[in-house]
Amino acid sequence: MIMAYLYVVKSADFLFIMRQTGLTKGNLSSHLSKLEAGGLIEIKKEFVGKIPRTFLSLSDNGRKAFEEYQQQMKQFLENI
Repeated sequence: MIMAYLYVVKSADFLFIMRQTGLTKGNLSSHLSKLEAGGLIEIKKEFVGKIPRTFLSLSDNGRKAFEEYQQQMKQFLENI
């Protein structure tokens, strides 16, 4: 679900993804760490004014992996 949201936007902040997925901060952080370790997403931490914000985006490998997943799901559903 996280990758699906990131696929349709250039980047999104942590709180947006947290609200959209319904995950807690801890659960989302855990998922993001695994996706980042796998090279599927990029995490950038910045200050907007004096407020720290975390921005998430798909890496090139993440975008390719998600497109392959979409294709596999389409083929699967066509074969049912």
